[in-house]
Amino acid sequence: MDIATIIGILLGLVVIIGSIVAGGGALIFFDIPSMAITMGGMICATLIHFSLPQFLSIFSIIKKTIVTKIPSSSELIKNMVNYAAINRRDGTLALEQELKNVTNPFFVKGLQMLIDGQEADKIREYMELEIQYLQERHATGKKILEFMGASAPAFGMIGTLIGLVQMLRSLDSPDSIGAGMAVALITTFYGAFASNLIFIPLAGKLGIYSKAEVTSMEMIIEGICAIAQGENPTAVREKMQAFVSHGKREMVKAKA
Repeated sequence: MDIATIIGILLGLVVIIGSIVAGGGALIFFDIPSMAITMGGMICATLIHFSLPQFLSIFSIIKKTIVTKIPSSSELIKNMVNYAAINRRDGTLALEQELKNVTNPFFVKGLQMLIDGQEADKIREYMELEIQYLQERHATGKKILEFMGASAPAFGMIGTLIGLVQMLRSLDSPDSIGAGMAVALITTFYGAFASNLIFIPLAGKLGIYSKAEVTSMEMIIEGICAIAQGENPTAVREKMQAFVSHGKREMVKAKA
């Protein structure tokens, strides 16, 4: 679980809501019509721009930015070196006993193909295809969040314009102008709030996680293919260490 995402959202809510309460008049920031224009308009625009299945996937997308587990590069290297040693010592079929200890589905598929006797080229072809479709799914999810982050302020401005038009119709009552202006600006507040605290940051976090997940999958491919080609554990480790910094390489060597 990514604690940083949860902490960031909660602290953002505390800072903004706390500032509103401290300034007094907190109730004027709660306006159902303004919220309906901003959030409802954003949802409708998203439904128009994307298909229904893509829109409904937003819940799993948001979940992924909060509850996700990227394999540690040092653990991947250590396990792959261990599997390379087992493969050279006891043969490929001996790796079948190790499958029960692997929780990463992508890693399991690679090991299973290795155990089944698939050639390195075939393993690479299949696993790279999985990475390609993963990137496409993540790219679509990122686009949805970015679109919502862009449309929320736009509909907030639309709500403000609606409020201003309604306010200008009652210029004969000067006492209502101030209150009307406040209500008109609330929709802009809702749009900016949702965009900059929720959707745009989540889109950025999804992009970061996508790159990290792809990197770990590429490491797995290189390790599995190296074992399939019969390379020794040292060669497997050196090949996988190309994905990590020099500092982490020394840590892996120390643990190995």
